[in-house]
Amino acid sequence: QPKTKKTLGKSGVKNVVVVEGVRIPFLQSGTSYADLMPHDLARAALQGLLTRTSVPRDVVDYIVYGTVIQEVKTSNVAREAALGAGFSDKTPAHTVTMACISSNQAMTTGVGMIAAGQCDVVVAGGVELMSDVPIRHSRKMRKTMLTLNRAKTLGQKLSLISKIRPDYFAPELPAVAEFSTSETMGHSADRLAAAFGVSRLEQDEYALRSHTLAKKAQDEGLLQDVVPFKVPGKDTVTKDNGIRPSSMEQMGKLKPAFVKPYGTVTAANSSFLTDGASAILIMSEEKALAMGYKPKAYLRDFVYVSQDPKDQLLLGPTYATPKVLEKAGLSLSDIDVFEFHEAFAGQILANLKAMDSDWFAQNYMGRKSKVGAPPLDKFNTWGGSLSLGHPFGATGCRLVITAAHRLKKEGGQFGLVAACAAGGQVMVLCSRGFPW
Repeated sequence: QPKTKKTLGKSGVKNVVVVEGVRIPFLQSGTSYADLMPHDLARAALQGLLTRTSVPRDVVDYIVYGTVIQEVKTSNVAREAALGAGFSDKTPAHTVTMACISSNQAMTTGVGMIAAGQCDVVVAGGVELMSDVPIRHSRKMRKTMLTLNRAKTLGQKLSLISKIRPDYFAPELPAVAEFSTSETMGHSADRLAAAFGVSRLEQDEYALRSHTLAKKAQDEGLLQDVVPFKVPGKDTVTKDNGIRPSSMEQMGKLKPAFVKPYGTVTAANSSFLTDGASAILIMSEEKALAMGYKPKAYLRDFVYVSQDPKDQLLLGPTYATPKVLEKAGLSLSDIDVFEFHEAFAGQILANLKAMDSDWFAQNYMGRKSKVGAPPLDKFNTWGGSLSLGHPFGATGCRLVITAAHRLKKEGGQFGLVAACAAGGQVMVLCSRGFPW
């Protein structure tokens, strides 16, 4: 019999545990991180993880990072950040992208590598720098410039230059939009809210809840995953700067941001453009215990699903939650902690309504009955992406480590993490608190 038999989980593979997770403060784009590059943020998160855990760098078998809008100079940001953080050049690293669930994918890639016995120790994470995104020349200009670079004679070069027209200089700006539908995610959220009858008032109330709970958690020191970051040439950043509880009256004054003039999605009830990075240390249970660590949680089961990217772009949690519960042999009532990504208040509330609808389950999901809506007293009780911020590639790790911390503080056993992503995709993970 293999020596690792005692550590095998119910599926016949190694149990995977979360040892620790950290993130640098999530900041609104255009603030203190504006002059940095993505690998600077990712490096800071990795260094924060090393400081927090004291894990020897040479113990880490592999590093995986998620990101969405790639900096062309550091396309494999995982590798550049790892080298900058002092990891050996012998430690492999790669970068994944899956829209807003990129770091979820990074984590589950690591889980698979450990479960398969390929690695014992993996660092996963994610990073996004919305303060500086690539802006390209138009396609016509790019083709001309590339052809010009190959021109051999002055005459050929002058001929090409003479063909350049003013419209060639129009830049191509990145947009938070679906390639397949050309629709922005905000438009999708507005239509989703309308389809499920989610009012502007409900959305503003939920957004205010998120900011209020995040401020309370920040003031009480519950956001233990945040590590300080000394920004080169600037002060040390210690806190998220997007947490701003307002009032219903002030929020009500804002105009619709996407569907004008009658839409209900505004800047106040949407997540904001955010800079940040996260990192999480995962190990086989056997390795973690042998090294003397007290893991925070088991990563038990996970599923990815996809659906129509036009009309159901943000409804992934509704589809994925019953699947992961069935896979784990649990019911919704067994879950003690829910951590869902808050892209928009309307998106969250629409999902809660869909999850609590037998009609939706029967007509769209092919199920006999609804899975049920998570109770709000267990749901995102330390705030969420609406208030803490949402660096696209980094949010997944924040959700998982927050769930682990809440399970420990609240004495819970099971946590469920869900995040929707562009393309109509979603990842849901069920974790189990460690019995300490």
